Amino acid sequence: MCSPNSGAAGEGRSQKERGADTMRRVVRQSKFRHVFGQAVKNDQCYDDIRVSRVTWDSSFCAVNPRFVAIIIEASGGGAFLVLPLHKTGRIDKSYPTVCGHTGPVLDIDWCPHNDQVIASGSEDCTVMVWQIPENGLTLSLTEPVVILEGHSKRVGIVAWHPTARNVLLSAGCDNAIIIWNVGTGEALINLDDMHSDMIYNVSWNRNGSLICTASKDKKVRVIDPRKQEIVAEKEKAHEGARPMRAIFLADGNVFTTGFSRMSERQLALWNPKNMQEPIALHEMDTSNGVLLPFYDPDTSIIYLCGKGDSSIRYFEITDESPYVHYLNTFSSKEPQRGMGYMPKRGLDVNKCEIARFFKLHERKCEPIIMTVPRKSDLFQDDLYPDTAGPEAALEAEEWFEGKNADPVLISLKHGYIPGKNRDLKVVKKNILDSKPTANKKCDLINIPKKTPDTASVQNEAKLDEILKEIKSIKDTICNQDERISKLEQQMAKIAA
Repeated sequence: MCSPNSGAAGEGRSQKERGADTMRRVVRQSKFRHVFGQAVKNDQCYDDIRVSRVTWDSSFCAVNPRFVAIIIEASGGGAFLVLPLHKTGRIDKSYPTVCGHTGPVLDIDWCPHNDQVIASGSEDCTVMVWQIPENGLTLSLTEPVVILEGHSKRVGIVAWHPTARNVLLSAGCDNAIIIWNVGTGEALINLDDMHSDMIYNVSWNRNGSLICTASKDKKVRVIDPRKQEIVAEKEKAHEGARPMRAIFLADGNVFTTGFSRMSERQLALWNPKNMQEPIALHEMDTSNGVLLPFYDPDTSIIYLCGKGDSSIRYFEITDESPYVHYLNTFSSKEPQRGMGYMPKRGLDVNKCEIARFFKLHERKCEPIIMTVPRKSDLFQDDLYPDTAGPEAALEAEEWFEGKNADPVLISLKHGYIPGKNRDLKVVKKNILDSKPTANKKCDLINIPKKTPDTASVQNEAKLDEILKEIKSIKDTICNQDERISKLEQQMAKIAA
């Protein structure tokens, strides 16, 4: 606290001193100053999981109020686990997986409007969308609801639209971003000429009208995907050669993490309307792990998790200098291989929980709970403003036609009770009936229009035959994997 006569004493102080004092006072008055993190007990972890070793800087974990999904090591293709949140403890080696990809899975993302639908991108150049049964998997899942093919190289990024139903973005090592209507299985927007080098990450803004990207060419771009134009860009947002990240904040500003020329880790805040200079730029340390940012728009807190670090640092973003305020660090002994972040509606409001992370170790997943200590047992409405709920604000067609809508908000006053999710239905359009699009950029797959003749009918029959054979081989691989696991367990018991 300031002393009573500090006002008088402060008359003659320099502006710089007063600025520093303002910075300290802003931080000290924050209700998140005392946020503290705690790892759960061992029996509440998910144990004996072979977390993927693939060299890719995604988070390897995706969480929603029902399930935790983790990318794992898999022989003969790519797989990820989907566990109901309550299924803690040791996970049996023969536990069913989602294993339809023919190459390693690089990224996964739960649909924000359906807690049983998850998308995955893989080294096999495809995106697959899966429907998980309400109570989790009892058998391995090899058949996705839809396979989205359009990338020519591996797909390292998948991200659902925040407010429009069934709109999914994917980015690949072909430097292209494709936006799909999952409900019809169509690629409707292809941004294939905007990036000259690898795309590190893509982030939607709050209402899904813009995206921002960070790329290996050291540029941060703000893009209007429907107009297919770059709205703003910054060259050398961070001068170091190691990977950057860029995310949109609720107020429209862009937050980035990267490296300086001297390989120091940096964070920066930018206004897309004027990207000449950052609003704020902070240097942190000289560790070489990529900083993955996780953002809570309700509290304006950003959590930074470095790959290979054993800590989570968190900062509050305000509109007063210095704009990015350091709050605290959660430290542990083990380095993190990846990190999952629970949406706000999946938190326990009775315990004043404001964030929950799912930290991936080499062989386990450990939940970490962030809370704000409060004496009262009443609902803390200042910690829990209305938050984005599971209802989509727009249909896919409305968004593609140019409409925008903010997320549909819900109150957490009485906790969040997951409702019944409707099944994802994909109605593939008959390409032969569709009219040619006026917009050349959107006309992704130029399919010659033929009348169905005998040869094409025979080809379709042959194609069906091949697909059936592929499915049967995939099923056999999954069954063999489960059989191998069981035999390994028997061997281990005999050896013990």
